[in-house]
Amino acid sequence: QVQLVESGGGLVQAGGSLRLSCAASESFFRLNHMGWYRQAPGKQRELVAYITSLRNINYADSVKGRFTISRDNAKNTVYLQMNSLKPDDTAVYYCNADDYSYPIPNNYWGQGTQVTVSS
Repeated sequence: QVQLVESGGGLVQAGGSLRLSCAASESFFRLNHMGWYRQAPGKQRELVAYITSLRNINYADSVKGRFTISRDNAKNTVYLQMNSLKPDDTAVYYCNADDYSYPIPNNYWGQGTQVTVSS
């Protein structure tokens, strides 16, 4: 069972920056997709960004050009650098990962970290 622990959330003014970190309890070489999701009050959880083991990256349209996802395999950590933050980015951010299990990969979630952007 892989455990994911997020950190780096907090309160920031609009236009500011935060960097989220997600540390995995297992080697990254066991994990394929690593990503970040977010859930705002009253809304469904949505994909923010993900990065694969081959470093293929995908972003939600709403964060393109502002957020950057990266992974450090040596530290078993994935990062989300968030710049030019907007009040609409306020949400609980969750780290997510899946492995190479076949035929259905195992999927893992962190406990979430709150990001609040004030106007």
